[in-house]
Amino acid sequence: MLAEAFGVKKIVIACGRTDLRKSIDGLAQLVSTGYDLDPFEKDVLFLFCGGRSDRIKGLLWEGTGFLLLYKRLEAGSFSWPRTPEEAVELTREQYRFLMNGLNPVNPKIREIQPSKVL
Repeated sequence: MLAEAFGVKKIVIACGRTDLRKSIDGLAQLVSTGYDLDPFEKDVLFLFCGGRSDRIKGLLWEGTGFLLLYKRLEAGSFSWPRTPEEAVELTREQYRFLMNGLNPVNPKIREIQPSKVL
């Protein structure tokens, strides 16, 4: 579900670091008070990342209840935008960037520095 986001009409990323010890109620309150958005908007996936950047949580209101999603990478980390203090809506393409480890707001491919030959 989290990797494909089928049936989701909008994807919102909470930039910065989120305490991933928060459960459904804490994340819903953060969406509501911290970002002034409605956590009860149906089929909207809210994404949060902690300080370690190797795990994310997703919160989705399905109309009858919340679905809490959790993903932990075994190797590597998510490239998570940390500086904006407001939520950012992602396109499907940006969501795919995120799931592939790229920064979804500003995807860049790092230049490889040529090694010095001695």
